[in-house]
Parts: sequence; C-alpha cells; structure tokens
Amino acid sequence: MKKLKLLHRHILALEDKENLELTEMLWQLICYSPKMPVRLQQQQLLDEAAKFTLEVDDPDFAKSTLKFNGFIWGDGSKKVLITHGWGSKAIDFDEVITGLKTLNDVQIIAFDAPGNASSEGELSNLLLFAKGVKAVINTYGTPDVMIGHSLGAMANVIAINETGIKPELQISIAPLIRLKENFIATMDAAEVPASAQNKFFEAFEELFKLKAADFNLVDLYKSDAAIQHWLAFDREDKISPYSFLQEFLSKYPSIETKEYAGLGHERIIKDAVVVGDIVRLVSEM
Repeated sequence: MKKLKLLHRHILALEDKENLELTEMLWQLICYSPKMPVRLQQQQLLDEAAKFTLEVDDPDFAKSTLKFNGFIWGDGSKKVLITHGWGSKAIDFDEVITGLKTLNDVQIIAFDAPGNASSEGELSNLLLFAKGVKAVINTYGTPDVMIGHSLGAMANVIAINETGIKPELQISIAPLIRLKENFIATMDAAEVPASAQNKFFEAFEELFKLKAADFNLVDLYKSDAAIQHWLAFDREDKISPYSFLQEFLSKYPSIETKEYAGLGHERIIKDAVVVGDIVRLVSEM
C-alpha cells in the first residue's frame, strides 16, 4: 500500500502533466496490487489449510509463467471456490471460510491471484485473475459454489464463460461492473489529464488486443451461467457505483439480491450478517 500511496502522491505533485509521458506510471498506478500483511488469526487459519501452487501464463506483464498459491480447507463433496478482489487475498475471506467450515461435507478452495499477496507477479490484471480461477477449476474440478468479491466476481464470470461450467450457486459480493470506469476513477483521483488517460487506454488496447470498455459485466454475463445467482451490495459503495449495478440487474432480473447498508466495498465480506447469509445459502443447497 505504501508504494501505491507514494506513486499517487508523485503523480498528484507533477506540475506539467500535459507534457509528460505518464503511461508507464499509470500502468503501475492501476495494475500494481498492494500487498497487505496477514493478521495473526488469519495466519492461524492458513496454517490449518492444505497448500497448493499452480501456474498461469502472463504474456503481457511478466512475459513468463507465474506461480500462484492456493489453500484448501476440508475434503467434503460440496466444493466452494472463493475469488478475492483487487488488492486483497484469499485469507481476507477468513470470516466466510470460518463460517463455511462449520458445515458438513464441504471443501473450501481459495487462492491468491497472480500478482497479489503471496503469489508471484509484480503487476496484475483481470485476465490473470480469471486464469487463476480456470487453473483451479481444471485442477480440482467444477465447483458447486463460486464466490467472488469485486474484481473477483467479474473474474468468476469470465472463467465460467470460458470453461463452460455451470455451478449450482454463484455468489457475487459488491461485483465490479465496469472496469474502464474504475480505471478512470483511479486516474481522476490522481488528477491525470484526459490526454494522458487516452494514451493509457490506447496502450491498454495495444497490449491486450481488447478495449478496457469490453470488460463490462452487463455484456460479459450470461443469465444461464449458474443455476442460482445471489448478489450482495451496498448502494453507497464508492468502488462499484450503484448506478452501474442497477443497469446490470435490470438486464438480469433473475439474480437474487440483498442490500446491506453502510458496509462499503471492503467491509462487506467481513460483516457477520453477510457471512451468515452466505453460510445459509451454501447449507441450503
């Protein structure tokens, strides 16, 4: 987090941004995922897990394969896969994992996405998240339940589309809806001028052969991707604006939703009521 804050302050302090080539700094600002330390109780939970390491190809940033680390609790027949969000890690779902561990016949699988937490990679992106999800699915089989928070929820959608699986239950928590608008908000906060933003998006399209606007959940999502889809949100969420979520939900009215007021984007995966609802949904399958 310190590196990201210093970069943000540096860009803010630049005097003549119109005449500077900011693209390289913007890749760092947008694609560096801060790595937060593990708390004691989280480490204790990690110590209980069976560990695994898988690989994904990163042709864009590292230009090599990256190893990423995963964790398994339990050996039940009901498989639950958890995908964390940006700047997060598997064990940030510690409350959810602890709750799910109380259920019978459950196996919980979570991983640190490439470029995040304990996994390899200096920079990360949505495609690496989705590749991580697919690698876990290809190794451990189709999950009965897929849980995703923020960018992880979008990564789950991409992975479902590309693998053709159909989980019984898909849980999306404060899902990111529009990736490009999220990038713009990050650059606006650093007072990056429109000209520099446009150059960044041109570089993005050249690198990935896709436009940032293509990563829009309204277009990516398939209504029959899961047997049941449940979505948790806070309409005051500043990271995933409610106006974007409304557009998404109006197109896919079959998604079950529940609003949790006052939790924001990060705390929503920690809240006892949210955790209780997730555990209940899995137990009722």
